[in-house]
Parts: sequence; structure tokens; C-alpha cells
Amino acid sequence: MNGRHGTVVIIGNFDGVHIGHAELVRRARTAGGGGASRVVAMTFDPHPLARIQPSAAPARLTTFERRAALLSECGVDEVIRLQPSAALLALTPEEFIEHVVRDVHPVAIVEGQDFRFGKGRAGDVETLRQLGTRHGFSVHIVPPVEAVMTDGMVAPASSTLARWLLSHGRVKDAAAVLGREYELDGIVVKGDQRGRQLGYPTANLGTECLLPADGVYAGWAVLPDGREVPAAISVGTKPMFGGVSRLLEAHLLGKPDVSRWSEYGWPIRVRVSRWLRDQMMFESVESLIRQIEADCRRAMPEGAVTA
Repeated sequence: MNGRHGTVVIIGNFDGVHIGHAELVRRARTAGGGGASRVVAMTFDPHPLARIQPSAAPARLTTFERRAALLSECGVDEVIRLQPSAALLALTPEEFIEHVVRDVHPVAIVEGQDFRFGKGRAGDVETLRQLGTRHGFSVHIVPPVEAVMTDGMVAPASSTLARWLLSHGRVKDAAAVLGREYELDGIVVKGDQRGRQLGYPTANLGTECLLPADGVYAGWAVLPDGREVPAAISVGTKPMFGGVSRLLEAHLLGKPDVSRWSEYGWPIRVRVSRWLRDQMMFESVESLIRQIEADCRRAMPEGAVTA
């Protein structure tokens, strides 16, 4: 890591890279003076709780690769992945600055007002300021950025809030927090082929990202060739067929050639745009098919160009 000079550092999980994170980067771009300093993001992956208390670790909003790409789009010059080993998590706040952060030669560190760091989250903003005085970097604290919900309510943007909104099917409100519609990256995996048997083949997404609440959504699939096609997205257990595990399936709406991307092994990105309805039980397969037809009509954006 040696050789870097005049960096501005931001430290955190940055899961989801929401509007608060984007503001942190924006402020970091100018914190070094004249905007000439490189911005370095140090991000923990996986979340430290995955090592300390795995059952309490939050579900991911983004893969590390997607998180790094989003941070770069915001203006970060370099993303450093910090794996939360036992040795790293045992560092005191001062040791963390001395043995990890100082390697990138910070002239400034930019953080939110609730920033905590070091063993047991013992360090706070005041600790950071004291260490900055000792080690020669300035500290800039950014106030929370508020997101406006569809009902007019206002709340500070956070990854925790985005997860809560998604778990309640409030995908438009989650988009207000994230600054974009929620996306899940994954690989098409083999399912029970039930959709194919019903005449509506689906791409079953194998993903480590948080699944939104059970239900049917309108959205988009970003294909490996770069095209974006409308999709009817189902999340749930398929109770009519005795399912237990929660799955995300996307039926791609468009020209026949897009169906080949439903084959196993292809990497795709699913973007969740609108809630359509709850997961339902049906009296017959025929009534299920009629509902799928209606879902597909509602999921198709007006005037959409289908690949």
C-alpha cells in the first residue's frame, strides 16, 4: 500500500451504497483541499458480525464487486477490502489507525456522525479527532442524509432502513434510500421447472443478496450481453406446490431470443421496480396461469422496447 500520498479516507461497510454514502464520497472529494487528493474507501467484507455473531449478521444488499463498482461511480478512486479477521477485530481504535489506515497516508478522514471503530466499537468521532491530531490528518463529519418516502415521511438514509423497507415490500421507498432501484446480482440456477411447465419459463436467481418481501413485482433483468428487458418477478415459497425455501424467479418479457438467458449458469442482474401483489394460493393451475398472464401485462412498462 505504500506510495500513496495525500489520500482522503472513508471507512465503513457501505452495504447498498445509499444516498448517505454518496454524500460521504462527495464531501471526501473536496476534503483534501482543492479536490486533488485521491479518495480511498476501506470497506469490511463480509460484515464484521458475520465473524463475531453470524446469526445476527445482516443480509447483503450488494455483493462486494457491485459495492466497489457503485463506490467508484460515486467518485472513489480506490476500494480496499478489509476482511474482518480475528486479528483485525482485536485492534484498538488507535491500533486500527496506526496499522491499517496510516498505510494509505491519509490527509483527511470523512465519516458520518455515528461512526464507530476499533475493538468492541470503542472508538467514536471524538476518538477519531484525537487520533487525527496525533497522526496529522483532519477529520470531517457529515450529517445524515434524509430520504423522502412515498407517503411524505422523512428518515435518515441507512443500510438498515433499506433492508427493512425491502423486507416489507416497499421497493419504491427503498429506492429513495438507495438513490436507485434495488438490484440483486446472481447466477441462474436450476429450479423445479414449474414455470416452464406452465408456459412461463423463469430465471431462478441464485444470489447472496437480500430477497425483498414475498410477492410479485415488476422490474428488469440486465442480461449478460448488456441488454435490459422487462421482467415479472416472483419472490416466495410457491405455496401452491408445497415449496419451503424462498426463491426469486424472473420471467423475462420480450422477444423469444431473451429466453435463452434463463438457462443455467448465466450471470444476470435483477432490478426490482414496483410491487404488484402478495403471494397467493390458487384453486387450480388454470387460475394460476390466468393470474400469471395478468402479472406479465402489468409488469410490462407502457411503450417498453422488449430487447
